[in-house]
Amino acid sequence: MNETLLKAPSAQPRTAPATPPGGALTRQRRRTLLLCAGFAVALVLLTGLALSTGQVEMPLMDALRALVGLGDAGDVLVVQEFRAPRVLSALIAGAGLAVSGSLLQRLFRNPLASPDVIGVTGGASFGAVAMLAAGASQLLIPLAALGGGILAAALLGAFAWRSRMAVTRLVLVGLAVQSGLAAAVNLMIVRFPAELADSALQWTTGSLYGRTWTEVRFGGAAIALAVAAAFLAHRRLSVLDLGDDSAGGLGLDPDRARLGLLLLAIVLASLSAGLSGPVAFVALAVPHLVRLLAGPPTPGTLALTALAGAVLLLGADHIVLHLLPVQGLPVGAATATLGAPWLLFLMIRQGRLPQRSES
Repeated sequence: MNETLLKAPSAQPRTAPATPPGGALTRQRRRTLLLCAGFAVALVLLTGLALSTGQVEMPLMDALRALVGLGDAGDVLVVQEFRAPRVLSALIAGAGLAVSGSLLQRLFRNPLASPDVIGVTGGASFGAVAMLAAGASQLLIPLAALGGGILAAALLGAFAWRSRMAVTRLVLVGLAVQSGLAAAVNLMIVRFPAELADSALQWTTGSLYGRTWTEVRFGGAAIALAVAAAFLAHRRLSVLDLGDDSAGGLGLDPDRARLGLLLLAIVLASLSAGLSGPVAFVALAVPHLVRLLAGPPTPGTLALTALAGAVLLLGADHIVLHLLPVQGLPVGAATATLGAPWLLFLMIRQGRLPQRSES
């Protein structure tokens, strides 16, 4: 029987990269720790740069004092009300998207699996724009995005269950779901009143503009809890990597564990999209980058994935704000420009790799 969305074949155990033994494990831990330190320093530097630069320039120390409510009243207003919520949204959403992509790629055992490729972020966009069309409060947008992401995953699961398709083909179905939901979103935007169309269109391209402390508090707390749950679930992921027979022998129900981890990845991606919009390719590219730099998955590499996602999204936002000649571009435009060649490279590389036979 072919692989389905939530069930891997028991006849062929999974062949995920094993954690390196002995001295190799020690070297990987040391390398991961150094990389985490490097990305943490980059994160601090980018945060300071984002808080101190803009139309109102100020020295870094003045920006840091303004962040805690000290110094010139104008600086405090600019930093606390405009820059800090945007910076924190980028950090939180970037980490959430990257961790979600890492979970999906390990669950599907497919390097092309990510929330924006299999349709989850398209569903989040659909839910959020529908909420905007209804004129509801901004506080409900993350919940609407979560509902839309679950809807997209349910559609994907229904197609997979009915056709018993292999996991390697789910990416194509996910792209179809993403395209269909994008068409529905565009239709709603066209039918919007003019005063709502601009805000909805900006949100659907992936934008950190106009984030508020209320959104950061509620969305950030939910994403932080989901990321913590992903760290706690890492042991189950490692057991699933051994194959369904071995996982069952160790007392783990593979189908239930896989479903729970899939729902966790969907929640992470949808909540992150509710905070930043459907920013493309962060969830796809960052897990690959971490595997190239740090090696096989461990709890340390998951922490590195979260740090790298935060750095990537904050860096991309700084680029579109200050380094491009075109003003007003959403951050999603920068990540899509960087990610499209990466997706093409992965698809070409997948086509060249020998495919395992399916039972």
